[in-house]
Amino acid sequence: MRHSLAAKWIITIIPVLLILAYALLTEVAPSTESQDNLCVLFKEHPSWYWSAQSAQLAWGVPISVQMAIIHRESHFRADAKPPHKKVLGFIPWLRPTTAEGYAQAVDGTWQDYLRGTSQRSARRASFANATDFIGWYVSKMHSRLGISKSDARSIYLAYYLGMGGYHAKRYQNNKWLLGVAAKVGDQQQKYHQQLIACKSQLPHKSWWHWW
Repeated sequence: MRHSLAAKWIITIIPVLLILAYALLTEVAPSTESQDNLCVLFKEHPSWYWSAQSAQLAWGVPISVQMAIIHRESHFRADAKPPHKKVLGFIPWLRPTTAEGYAQAVDGTWQDYLRGTSQRSARRASFANATDFIGWYVSKMHSRLGISKSDARSIYLAYYLGMGGYHAKRYQNNKWLLGVAAKVGDQQQKYHQQLIACKSQLPHKSWWHWW
């Protein structure tokens, strides 16, 4: 009888613990005000600043560019995915792409990133992995397409269309996409100016965070 009760208790408590662990590991998206101010955002999430610094050092992609892309793609939500398509206007169906995580990386490009960087445990829901992915991908754009690593507008066009689509100039008659890319460029410029103003006030990485 006691063994039966213990088994029931374990069966009941394990799902609860898993739910709690997921809630703790999944970061809540910052407020709209924080998202629009890089100084506030990095003071609230210092580890994000350190991750963006690491990606900038590794790939030469400015922090402001990384953050502008993440702002547009996921609004800093770890669990972001494209909304489901609707059948008959109201029945949820498949998602339009396999994009996922902070950087909204699709399956194929993410697998290329894992192979290209010899990683196995990277996750799209990890902010550090997302910033490194953006740095890696923008570095590829720079090498293959000649796009400046600080040109957030052109970077976003290639990010959205893929490098083949950008090379074929499929953005030329797409007013919506050109408008979105311009907004990403404006956001990058705003972030850049904010970072200049507050960089000296941002938290330094403590020695124990290096381990």
